[in-house]
Amino acid sequence: MAEQHPIQGLMYTAMQSIRDMIDVNTIVGDAVETPDGTVIIPISKVGLGFGVGGSDYASKNGKATECNPTMFGGGAGGGVSISPVAFMVVGKGQIRLMPVNPENTIYDRILDMVPAAIDKLVELKDDFVEKREAKKASDNSAISEFSAE
Repeated sequence: MAEQHPIQGLMYTAMQSIRDMIDVNTIVGDAVETPDGTVIIPISKVGLGFGVGGSDYASKNGKATECNPTMFGGGAGGGVSISPVAFMVVGKGQIRLMPVNPENTIYDRILDMVPAAIDKLVELKDDFVEKREAKKASDNSAISEFSAE
């Protein structure tokens, strides 16, 4: 089995550290239940970056030593950015996504209003059809009364 290069150890350590920092609860947070039964779930955006680098180089005299056959210098670094994006509110038979960024709220409100608008349009159509049929029925009864005389 081949010996591991020192940069592999650096990469492994960096990846393990990142894995330990980030899990699914970082993005979709733990749910919080309010006294009225509504459940609030925080949602975040996670940005992640890391870098690992290294170099093999010779000793001052140009020869490798017995205790250190290869001289290696390297380093690793990383960063994480977590930003809240929205809150999902579940309760009273509804699920709402409430964004943190106020620029997006107008679009979300419009999308939230679409089902109510469709219901209202269906209701108006049904009322119109009902009134039209009632008018036809009253016109037909007036015509039949007139022809009966």
